[in-house]
Amino acid sequence: MSTKTGEGFSSSFGAIMAAAGSAVGLGNVWRFPYICGKYGGGAFLLVYVIFVLFIGMVLMMSEFVIGRRTGEDPMKAYTALKPHHPGWKYVGLAGLLTCFLILAIYLVISGWTLNYFWESLSGTLAGIADTGFEAHFNQFASSAGRPVLFIAIFLFLTALVIVGGVDKGIERVSKLLMPILVVLLMALCVRSMTLEGASAGLSYLFKPDFSKLTGEGVLAALGQALFSLSVGMGVMIVYGSYLPKDDNLLKTSLWITLCDFAIAIFAGIAIFPAVFACGQDPTGGPGLVYQVLPVVFNSMGTVGRLFSIIFFLLLSLAALTSAISLLEALTQWLSGDRIGRTASAIVMSLIVIILAAAASFSFGDGILSGVKIGGMQLFDLLDKLTGTILPPVCALLTIVFFGWFMNKEDIIDELSNHGTVKIGYFKVFYHFLVRIVAPLALIVVLVTGIIGN
Repeated sequence: MSTKTGEGFSSSFGAIMAAAGSAVGLGNVWRFPYICGKYGGGAFLLVYVIFVLFIGMVLMMSEFVIGRRTGEDPMKAYTALKPHHPGWKYVGLAGLLTCFLILAIYLVISGWTLNYFWESLSGTLAGIADTGFEAHFNQFASSAGRPVLFIAIFLFLTALVIVGGVDKGIERVSKLLMPILVVLLMALCVRSMTLEGASAGLSYLFKPDFSKLTGEGVLAALGQALFSLSVGMGVMIVYGSYLPKDDNLLKTSLWITLCDFAIAIFAGIAIFPAVFACGQDPTGGPGLVYQVLPVVFNSMGTVGRLFSIIFFLLLSLAALTSAISLLEALTQWLSGDRIGRTASAIVMSLIVIILAAAASFSFGDGILSGVKIGGMQLFDLLDKLTGTILPPVCALLTIVFFGWFMNKEDIIDELSNHGTVKIGYFKVFYHFLVRIVAPLALIVVLVTGIIGN
């Protein structure tokens, strides 16, 4: 049924690296550690693992099937599968809208990260007193020019990869960056765990504290699982349309999920033992990376500057691999039969940087900080929408479509690669996880989270 004859990944390994690159991003290295600590450490981790394996991976496989079966962008994919029920295309549209909003907030944080990498490289961070990092971050993030400059630089690098195409751009860059990212993270883990007092950080990360696991925390775990795996936003439908026809979708999904989970855990191991060893506050929230960790690196002496450079390079690379997938989903949708890939990437970049700049200006004491939407600054609103609300809603709509409205024979044909791959797991996967567990879990968590807020 696939209708697309354009580009695709050249190999299963390339596909896994590209999709894993999409999954492994700021959500793992920046967001996961502080959310895990905030909501009970090991307690949050337990719920997160359950959501990743039984909802996140199930959704990823579902989106891969939809994408590879149709070979289309999210809106066209739903239309192709249900041509007589055009209303389903709005599920694809909702996913693309979520993707757009996530990319905007992503660019703001990526701009911060790129700036901190530059300041680590130039030695600026090493010259700041331990008590001055909070003021330094707030002054930078709330300023008008510098954050937007780094947003623009980061977006230019992202668009450059997109213009290069799927196999020669996205796949080639992902195969290069992902191994580098893993090596850098392992180096940080080794250093962090050898610091005196590191065991307290590991206890904070892994010891369960169920008193902190509220309804809001459970919703955050679900949002983190969906956010970090890039599901519920149309990205994996797009990447699914690029997958080779002989690719085993279960194995590919499992590898990506394991990579995503492992990077999140290693990020926590790299950060919290060092934070505790240096006597810093582990509840630093979103500012943990930019206000607390620089103090940690400075306390390490000369070698600290090296590890500061490594960390912010790692975070920049993680951000880049995810931003590539977000911009690619939007570029594929806009291009279609309308305009070419290059023009589409440029147009989408120009549109999204406007929203990203506005979000940046609204942060802290920025020039738009006084503008409130629903009582919230634009940055905070986007963070809430993309972190805990829109991905679960889009995920619920996707899984309901896949389990209750998509042709079952099409699903079986795609998962079995036209009968060449055994899918003994299908009954459990489809009848239990897809049709019952995932939708009910998404509904319960969404309702609980909404009531809790």
